[in-house]
Amino acid sequence: MSMLAAQGISIEVGEIVAVLGANGSGKTELLETVLGFRAGAVCLFDQDVSALPVERRVSMGVGYVPEGRRVFAGLTVAENLEASCGLPAAERRRRLDEVLALFPALAERPQARAWLLSGGQQQMLALARALMNRPRLLLLDEPTLGLAPAIVSDLWQQLRAAAARGTAILLAEQRAALALAVASRGIVLKAGQAVLSGSPAELLGHPELASLVGG
Repeated sequence: MSMLAAQGISIEVGEIVAVLGANGSGKTELLETVLGFRAGAVCLFDQDVSALPVERRVSMGVGYVPEGRRVFAGLTVAENLEASCGLPAAERRRRLDEVLALFPALAERPQARAWLLSGGQQQMLALARALMNRPRLLLLDEPTLGLAPAIVSDLWQQLRAAAARGTAILLAEQRAALALAVASRGIVLKAGQAVLSGSPAELLGHPELASLVGG
């Protein structure tokens, strides 16, 4: 099953696709189009959803981790996670336990206020919050921004695990080598259009990659 088709980009079940490009290339705009914040032709899960609002797309199984984490700073880790899930209390609790099991650093501090967490822990919380609803398609916008290499490694491990469970992942990232380390395929945007695509090895060996992604 095709999980997504938009702007010439398609994603299959369990696939991680890195969307690369310099600042202003259209990476965020692509994610916002898929989610419904911007108008555009989008097919999700083999259905044309171009006319559907954001809420409907989310209910169909789209998760989103925006740039900058945007966790609820005054809420605890557990409250952040539960706030993202509209299911009955008993199921929310099951989902909470399930997600915390994936993130030991968060499981150790479920009652800590989000503003007390490190930047890396806040990014993990943002990802955990998206996973609370067991998304079929997960959109991530520059998730590694400001993170130490060890934290990025932990984040990539969670993305691989999510993909292994069948979640399709669209990862917008400026740092090509970093994103291609976790992706099964990459696409390079310029002015909102896909100008290169291929396997990580193909893209990393392409002579124009550095100029297109900004370094």
